[in-house]
Amino acid sequence: MKKVLRGLIAIVLFALLVGPLLIPIPELKDTLPVTKLAYPDSHFAAVNGVQIHYQSRGAGEPAYVLLHGFAASTFSWRELMGPLSARGQVLAYDRPAFGLTERPMKWSDWNPYGAAEQVDIVLSLLDSLGIGRAIVIGNSAGGTVAAQLALRAPERVDALVLVSPAIGGRSNRSGWLRPVLRLPQLQRIGPLLIRSFGDTGMELGKLAWHDPNLITPEIEAGYALPLQAQNWDRALWHFVASSESDPALSAQLATLKVPKLVITGDDDRVVPTAQSVALANEIGAELVVITACGHVPQEECPQQFIDALDSLE
Repeated sequence: MKKVLRGLIAIVLFALLVGPLLIPIPELKDTLPVTKLAYPDSHFAAVNGVQIHYQSRGAGEPAYVLLHGFAASTFSWRELMGPLSARGQVLAYDRPAFGLTERPMKWSDWNPYGAAEQVDIVLSLLDSLGIGRAIVIGNSAGGTVAAQLALRAPERVDALVLVSPAIGGRSNRSGWLRPVLRLPQLQRIGPLLIRSFGDTGMELGKLAWHDPNLITPEIEAGYALPLQAQNWDRALWHFVASSESDPALSAQLATLKVPKLVITGDDDRVVPTAQSVALANEIGAELVVITACGHVPQEECPQQFIDALDSLE
């Protein structure tokens, strides 16, 4: 009986360890180079050999840098680009694995999907556009990048605006998961798992809105466009596997000597409103809670969002 049990265990372990490595991964069909998907006002800048997609409007000061969240892109800032460009220069760009930025599959030491490299990218874009200092606005996971930028280069930040930021709370409890995601077996089948996101992503995205009935077919198409980009599935897996949380981030922000503002909706079901309120208190930031609004107030409640920014002046 013991021999049979050991044999069954060996079979299960073999299936778990070797099986995923044998699963064929078919190539995605009907994908295009990101340059073929570009908007009329799209620009691309090379950062360490990676073509970063960005949009820029307006001129002068103040300058604004807009950092999107997970599964979003410059499209998520469409309601703010015009109003903010009437005040100064506005820069929004797509982080690697998202939007219309190139999805490299090979790299050496500089991982375009890594956490530290996200800050390298925004600093390089600021330099290339001649922006010395900016009001940095980050939504959700983009809030993490905004915070890391402010901590690394506070001299480049006029103010830090964290919008429903993925900082603290549940955001810092997944450190154990990263080594698992980097196992060869998951690296192999990861893109297949990610492809299911393409089918369910918009349904999940509706959780980000207080009133999902406001999501028009045009908005759905804007979010779906990057799923036509070459290697979007493999790049998104590389991003997930490369991501790292920093449980000390909020404590570091508390020492940051720049104006800080936290904006959230009162019906945020992605990063709970209470988590953003607690973060604002912890880091000594001003807090604005927009009523009847969800996780993406810059999209769902743009005028109230603009009004909240006025508190920085």
